[in-house]
Amino acid sequence: MRSYSLIAPAKINLYLEIIGDRSDGYHELAMILQSIGLADEIDVRSISSENIHVHCNHPQVPTDKTNLAYRAAELMVRQFPEAFAKYGGVEISIKKQIPVAAGLAGGSTNAAAVLVGIDLLWKLGLTQSELEELGSTLGSDVPFCVAGGTAIATGRGEQLSPLPSLDNICIVLAKYRSLEVSTAWAYKTYRQQFGDSYIRDSDNLEARANAVHSGAIVKAILDKDSGEIAQKLHNDLERVVLPVYPQVFQLREIFANQEGVLGTMMSGSGPTVFALFESEQQAEKIKLQVREAIVDEDLELFVTRTITHGIQVASSV
Repeated sequence: MRSYSLIAPAKINLYLEIIGDRSDGYHELAMILQSIGLADEIDVRSISSENIHVHCNHPQVPTDKTNLAYRAAELMVRQFPEAFAKYGGVEISIKKQIPVAAGLAGGSTNAAAVLVGIDLLWKLGLTQSELEELGSTLGSDVPFCVAGGTAIATGRGEQLSPLPSLDNICIVLAKYRSLEVSTAWAYKTYRQQFGDSYIRDSDNLEARANAVHSGAIVKAILDKDSGEIAQKLHNDLERVVLPVYPQVFQLREIFANQEGVLGTMMSGSGPTVFALFESEQQAEKIKLQVREAIVDEDLELFVTRTITHGIQVASSV
């Protein structure tokens, strides 16, 4: 049976601004998303039976229909019944490197890899735009995970406008293994506390555009000025997460006070905190310093870097 091995990178938010409410119940967002080198490996293999099987080496990752990778396979079965009848079911093996429940789009990038893998297995010949459109029905981050690189994301996060890709900005990621922050809670709490600042006129596009303040960081990205990018990092959700989760606040403060850190911020709804660096040597040095400052086996630390791509094929058999 044929199989593909795919690399599924994580992502961080360099910018996250909440503009207002949408008619579908989601928030209208303006974000800048960035792919990073930390990645899972996804093997997608044809099997003779008409089933979907998911395996994962991480005990916290479900392997049933609640797994987004499973749902991605189900979506392809529904959308392309003739190909499913011809080629049969799929077996999906997930080798996790991305921390679970970390705000790094681990589930979304796994789903994106399954879409790409099944497209190849079934010889569907889908374009990247078609794969992104399918992915948007699974989750807001999935379209970006297909494309990767650097992009402005608007709407609920599924509408993408590519930016010049950032390459080789070094990053340290920090996440407590057992700590989770509910994305739904974070957005609901933000609405409760700051909803009076929302744009209410959903048809007033000019007002919505004027409410976005991402121009400075976009200019820094266009200039490829890593120092300026780091100074313009912004995440509205820090306003509700940091006061409630002291461990996340502590990580951010420790990074902020280390010499050589260009900038630091929580990614998405957390609980992962990241810091940006000019060099891998500096990143490794700060990683050790943070490890010495917080003696806790539950704390995971990773050194990685920005990359210019999303899902990639590693090998095929």
